[in-house]
Amino acid sequence: MSTGPSEDTGDTGRPGSRRAPSQTPSQSPAPAEPAGERAASPLLDTLRVGIVMLDGEGRILLWSPMTEEILGWTANQLVGRPIQEYIEDGDVSLRVRRTLRHEHHWRGILHIRHAEGHTVEVEGRASALHDTDRNPFVLANIVETSRLRAVEHDLAALDALFASSPLGIALFDGDKRFVRVNEALTRLNHSTPEEHLGKTVHEVLPAAMAEEISQVQSVVLETGRSVVDMVMPSPDGAGARSVSYSRLTDHNGEVLGVSCTVMDITERKEALEKIEAARQRLALLDDVGVALGDLLDVRAISQALASALVPRFADYSGVQLLSAVAHGGELPDSGPLAGTPLLQLGVAARYDGPAVERMLRVGQDIAFQPGSFFGQALLTGTPHLAASQEELLAATYPGDPKVQAALDLGIHSLMAVPLRARGIVLGLLVISRAGQREPFDRDDLALTMELADRAGTSLDNARLYAREREGALMLQRSLLPQRVPEPPGVRVAYRYVPGSSGTEVGGDWFDVIPLAGGRVALVVGDVMGHGLRAAATMGRLRTAVRTLAGLDLPPDELVRRVNDLADDIAQDPDDPLIATCVYAVYDPSTRRCTLCKAGHVPPLLLVPDAEGGWEAHVMELPSGAPIGVGGVDFESVETELDEGCVLVLYTDGLIENRDEDITEGLDRLRAKLTCGPGDHAGERPRLEDACEALIADFAQREGAGSADDVALLMAKLGGLPEGSAASWTFPAESYAVRRAREVVRETLREWGLEALEDTAVLLVSELVTNSARYAHGPIGVRMVRGTSLLVEVSDPLPDPPRERAATEEDEGGRGIQLVAREARRWGTRHGAMGKTVWCELALP
Repeated sequence: MSTGPSEDTGDTGRPGSRRAPSQTPSQSPAPAEPAGERAASPLLDTLRVGIVMLDGEGRILLWSPMTEEILGWTANQLVGRPIQEYIEDGDVSLRVRRTLRHEHHWRGILHIRHAEGHTVEVEGRASALHDTDRNPFVLANIVETSRLRAVEHDLAALDALFASSPLGIALFDGDKRFVRVNEALTRLNHSTPEEHLGKTVHEVLPAAMAEEISQVQSVVLETGRSVVDMVMPSPDGAGARSVSYSRLTDHNGEVLGVSCTVMDITERKEALEKIEAARQRLALLDDVGVALGDLLDVRAISQALASALVPRFADYSGVQLLSAVAHGGELPDSGPLAGTPLLQLGVAARYDGPAVERMLRVGQDIAFQPGSFFGQALLTGTPHLAASQEELLAATYPGDPKVQAALDLGIHSLMAVPLRARGIVLGLLVISRAGQREPFDRDDLALTMELADRAGTSLDNARLYAREREGALMLQRSLLPQRVPEPPGVRVAYRYVPGSSGTEVGGDWFDVIPLAGGRVALVVGDVMGHGLRAAATMGRLRTAVRTLAGLDLPPDELVRRVNDLADDIAQDPDDPLIATCVYAVYDPSTRRCTLCKAGHVPPLLLVPDAEGGWEAHVMELPSGAPIGVGGVDFESVETELDEGCVLVLYTDGLIENRDEDITEGLDRLRAKLTCGPGDHAGERPRLEDACEALIADFAQREGAGSADDVALLMAKLGGLPEGSAASWTFPAESYAVRRAREVVRETLREWGLEALEDTAVLLVSELVTNSARYAHGPIGVRMVRGTSLLVEVSDPLPDPPRERAATEEDEGGRGIQLVAREARRWGTRHGAMGKTVWCELALP
């Protein structure tokens, strides 16, 4: 472009005719520093500033290497040529020349043709210069407008960010001094920009905070690792802020300093604290629910509730209940009366000491003044939050030791919350905080009310369960034998252990039933299920067994008949009877025992050994099906037992364990009962001691509570005293009657029972006559002396005699009438060889 300010034409029309200036222009830029002394500016590298020098006629005298990069033309191609040949704007040369002539400098936009043919838009800055001979020259700098605009936009964005960002922003140099801050940061620090610039954080912020920030800045400067979202308190301690630090470097990687952004997160922190508090409350509700969920004991629930709140939610807690709740009684219709004492059942304390013992003691009675907030909470069901020690002092009478103990412990915040169920107040939950702990607020009160409502429901359920369980226990105990007889030759020991609290009473039972002829029936059974229904069903089943036992039936026949009655015994057609049992009949005179089992665990037999101990054996019996199942026959097994054997009957609760097979429990029971002479000081244990040992072992194994009840019956079986029984066999001939009368009379005289001689002889005569008339086989006669005199007459005829009313015209038919009138009781039983008619006479 022709930009010279002079009118001198000279040789200006010839390219290259004008020589270069011989002296330095008066307005030349400062010479560049030698290469290597200072790193090139990254900004200049980004902008790429090209230099062009023209003579007064607009011919190119100087074309810098950066200009070559921008436009693609080399200096060899353009030096000496007019610049206007490469400018796309037609009149720009004239405008530039005029501007330089009058103002000596120009600034504007040029469109210059690139060596490759496209146009490059540049922003140029030109100055008019003269050498010492007053020859005009033009020095121009050109920059690509695209790069220049990008830099301008970046700077504008940075300025806008500093000016409008709600975040506090600060830039630090390599010495960690403020070099730039925005208004948001000065507001957060409650200071002015002047109080920041040129200073370190030690001169602006509190010492502790400044030291931490300075250490973070040093780490960021050294490592280059950014620190993001570091939460710190505000300088005044009234809020919180999030601070982030990053290292600043140029394009060459040179460290310039540190940048910092600060965000006020006070509201966010408060929101997070509220969310965390809500989460903790929900977790506490859940944990308390789990702690109380499987408990059915009022005392256990009270203690679990108190313990769950300390120290997590409170420093001290106490659960105080009405006596009716604690003991499973009836609740008042309209809530507790004024002055009703409460029983403290659950306590928990963060610290121990005499003051805690005065304030919290399990089992103490507590009565509140009707006008106190404790009394009002109890009467109205309205919770109360005491937020000061003055309010605690006003809660009761002056000098109350419990209140004084609370003050001595530093309690400053207390809540009295009613424990309710079905609209009735059951007691109070009293919790408190002491020392430096935050006082309770309304949110804490709402949470405690929710906890108290859940606990109140659990307590009421436990109260109702205790009532039902006590009723079931009472019913079951009333249905079990109140007095266990001990027939001659048999010694009995027994135990019944109901399921502990946390389970319901079951249907286990036992019985000892005297039978005719000094024999005895021993029975143990287990009705499936728990609760009142199982106890009632057990009572009906026991009654059925006792009734059928009076018929002197064989064990298998008795169990079969009981099984036939299962549908009638069951409480509900939709809930059929399922029960197991073992029924044994023992005859001391013969030492024979007959047993039948219906799906029950096998009995054990303790056999005396020669060394003075016991050997325990499992009696193998046909298992049979449980009563109520049907479709399975029942079988009896008869065995003769040695003198002094012990029959052990029990229910499965004694040996059953969830974690092991039932055979392991049976082996453990056998091992427990097997003993040598050294186990009990050379003597076999008494039956009572053996029972106690088994129950103690059971209780220790089950721990806090058993899952089932236990019935245990041990019977030491022996024979009758020598000379207590006599028996004879006669053929079915007419002389059998006379011979039977003779031997009976002689035996009674030997026994010293002459007073019974006439009656016994008469009854034997009638029964033997009846057998001789109708039977065609041997006739057996037996007498047994025990608590009464037993007379038995047996024959092969299966049909039992029937008592009938004989008229005056009848020649016979009066024998059984005579037996029924003279004997205390009489009956018939069937055996493998026929029938036996028996009668008992009371001893004089």
